[in-house]
Amino acid sequence: MKLCIFPGTFNPIHNGHIYMAEYAAENFDIKKVLFIPAHVPPQKKNFPELTKHRFNMVKLAIQSNPCFEISDIEYKLKGKSYTYLTILELYKKYDIEDKINFIIGTDAFEKLDSWYESKKLRKLVNFIVFVRENDFYSQKYDKMKEKGYNFKFAQMGYNDISSSSIREKISENKSLDGLTPKIVERYIQENGLYKN
Repeated sequence: MKLCIFPGTFNPIHNGHIYMAEYAAENFDIKKVLFIPAHVPPQKKNFPELTKHRFNMVKLAIQSNPCFEISDIEYKLKGKSYTYLTILELYKKYDIEDKINFIIGTDAFEKLDSWYESKKLRKLVNFIVFVRENDFYSQKYDKMKEKGYNFKFAQMGYNDISSSSIREKISENKSLDGLTPKIVERYIQENGLYKN
């Protein structure tokens, strides 16, 4: 099976995430995109009270696309959600064709060397890299090839949507203007999330 994973904090999931997953599926011959919400994100501040909500929002956001699935693998693994350990578990669970494909933004991609077991991780996956910056030039990432990372850039334009800006809008009682799927926006309102 040709598997593509989309790990992330998804705090909350937004339409930029959905567009990236749709693009990867359509342009890289992907049959399944597996969204993997981090249980305890190692690189970001953790808000335990939002752990369940982040998972629920992803589940709601992707339910209408038969190519998308959600995995609770990082919720079952104890401790911090290290991507390398998740990847090892996925290889045990699925019959993978070639390598696991991995959706990532340039903002996270350029920090990969700081990730847990990054030297081992780079041998296990092919990265599909989405531009998350205004002044993008691909040569900036030549050093990643030299280090042994396998990757291709998605030719999708930069979509300036971020979870942090959405949280800020909610805390300031501003409209989300279609930044998240309607069903996620409703969930946020019903559960009173991101008000503080």
